[in-house]
Amino acid sequence: MTDSTHSAPSPAGRAWTGDLWGGFAAMLVALPSAIAYGVAVYALLGPEYVSHGVRTGIIGAAVLGFVTAAMGGAPRLISAPCAPAGAVLASLAVGMLATGDTAVTPERIILLLAVVAVLSGVLQLGYGLAGGGRLIKFIPYPVVSGYLSGVGAIIFLGQLPKLLGLPGKHLAAPALWSGPAIIVGLITIAGVLLAPRVTKAVPATILGLAAGVLAYFGLATLRPELLTLDRNPLLLGPMGGGARGLFGGQTGMWAACVGLTWTDLRLLIPPAVTLSVLLSVDTLKTCVVVDSLTHTRHDSNRTLIGQGTGNLISALLGGMPGAGTMGATLVSVESGGRSRLSGLCEGIFVLLAALLLAQWLAWVPVAALAGILIVVAVRMFDWGSFHLLKQRSTMLDFAVIATVIVVAVGANLIAAAGAGVGLAMLLFIRDQIRSPVIRRKIDGTGISSTQHRAPADQSLLQPHRALITVCELQGSLFFGTTDQLRTELTPVLPHCRWLILDLRRVTAMDYTAAHLFAELNTDLNAQRGGLLFSRLPTRRDLRNYIEQIGVLGAKTTARRFETLDDALCWAEDRVLAALRPAPTDVETPLQLAEFELCRAMDSDQTLSALATCAEPRSYAAGDAIFRAGEVSDEMFLIRRGIVRIVLPAGVTHHNLASFGRGNFFGELAFLDRGNRSADAIAVTPVDLFVLSRARFDELSRAQPLIGVKIFARIARTLALRLRRSDQELRTYYDT
Repeated sequence: MTDSTHSAPSPAGRAWTGDLWGGFAAMLVALPSAIAYGVAVYALLGPEYVSHGVRTGIIGAAVLGFVTAAMGGAPRLISAPCAPAGAVLASLAVGMLATGDTAVTPERIILLLAVVAVLSGVLQLGYGLAGGGRLIKFIPYPVVSGYLSGVGAIIFLGQLPKLLGLPGKHLAAPALWSGPAIIVGLITIAGVLLAPRVTKAVPATILGLAAGVLAYFGLATLRPELLTLDRNPLLLGPMGGGARGLFGGQTGMWAACVGLTWTDLRLLIPPAVTLSVLLSVDTLKTCVVVDSLTHTRHDSNRTLIGQGTGNLISALLGGMPGAGTMGATLVSVESGGRSRLSGLCEGIFVLLAALLLAQWLAWVPVAALAGILIVVAVRMFDWGSFHLLKQRSTMLDFAVIATVIVVAVGANLIAAAGAGVGLAMLLFIRDQIRSPVIRRKIDGTGISSTQHRAPADQSLLQPHRALITVCELQGSLFFGTTDQLRTELTPVLPHCRWLILDLRRVTAMDYTAAHLFAELNTDLNAQRGGLLFSRLPTRRDLRNYIEQIGVLGAKTTARRFETLDDALCWAEDRVLAALRPAPTDVETPLQLAEFELCRAMDSDQTLSALATCAEPRSYAAGDAIFRAGEVSDEMFLIRRGIVRIVLPAGVTHHNLASFGRGNFFGELAFLDRGNRSADAIAVTPVDLFVLSRARFDELSRAQPLIGVKIFARIARTLALRLRRSDQELRTYYDT
């Protein structure tokens, strides 16, 4: 009997095969683009340097793909020479040529461009080691959009002469245009655009390049001179065969470094910084897209370390710098790439193709590569940014994008970086200034503490509640918003004695705002009042900052409180203390007959009966009278002291109410015999009468009138408390 079963490939085998095909597909995309970017930079030095551009592109694609993956770049990421690298280096080369200095020879420009690439790799490596991967992501999107669009515009303008077959940039001289170059370039563009409609098995850039090459040889049947390789400006030309031809000349180039001066390095640092930031942003942007497609997460710092190492080694070997490229990475993922092995395979395949096919690469038309880059440039341009012009609220964001593009094209990418970030910062400050920093402003007639005061104190305090003002602040308090805050509070100060600033929603503060607080406290001191702070956000370290600069502390009268209710209660106590005559004796405990709950009960002989079930108790300051969750049936009447009802909330708490002499609390458990919903804490030494529901029920069965009176007065008190809560809620939402 024959066993016809076959074992299925293991997951490891499938992953290895997928990475192999992913790397091969990525090579097909990355290699033509890398060659095109190298030619775009070094062809500016003259036709004889086109082959050097080809070599730098190939070396960059091979080294970046292999080293970045080997050094721990993000899984699935394919690194290769990219458009931002080509644009920055080309812009730098053009600037050097424009100086007209005879000492700035093409060989020296090649050396300086390589030094910029080395410095860029070192900076990227430093970003990753210093944990800067997270910070680079926070570059404003309009600036990034303007960068990419500016790079696209630079590439488009730089490749247009090559598409037209011009040796320079004389676009306005149609007589110099080359018909074969234009035909080859347009057919290449059409091939790239139409290829996805024909097949998705082969990358569109490969099919477009193949169409351009076929078009060139088709035209050569009509014009035999096109088949000449030597000194043909329409072709890449010979680059030398084998490893010697690929890596030859690098030793001599780096030997020329002995002629570099500190002045040269200072001039190269700004473009190196710009290049490193652009390549880092481009890499991390690609990683974010891949993460969203594959439901994974990359390590941004580790990715930058791998990318910086790859760019450093590539530059030392004479290759183009680059980044994690979107096209090659997505092609690799779609072809089965799942790990860093796909990047390793891509680098190996590029090297094999260069070593085995170098003689054939010489016949690639320059216009075909220009056509590919023009398609890349048009796709890089953020055409969606024009939608920002449809609304007034987004027009300034479009202005940032447009400014970066104009400066990038008119000057250079370094100036565009400064212009974009600077303008974005100004717009951010403008938005912060326009954002209201006062969330709510209300005086004491609309808000009060949760302290339930005696009727006499309530009557005394009510006409003077406007002496207290609560101002809830939000957002950033800095030099841009301080004037707004001063303008809002100035009309309040003449009528206010105690100003409470609630800082719970404040995110940041600078010295200008702190100085304003000190001035406000001085003005309030002159009116026998002061400045009170509540809910300082310790997680943002504002509490320490305010204390360190002297707004709070032993040398100032300003005070801080953990909760807004604490600040309100303290301010109300100060207002009452100023209105009441000086106390003549210590607070004495109330007798049962003095409670509003027991009013007029002595006339019908019910008070003496109630006294039989009223148990006296005493608590020291800080003692817990009861805790949340306890089962009880007791109600408490306060003879002396203050009790606070606190709702535990994790590591903090919320003050529900405070009760003083003559009030009662705990009535809910007395009514339903259920669990306590909060804690009751003695703020000061407290004397109480305690009524147990069990004993009270026995008494009310013998004397029903007691039950009627007590429950009726509890109901009335609860109704008054609910009305007060409703009024405060309406005030809160109205403001």
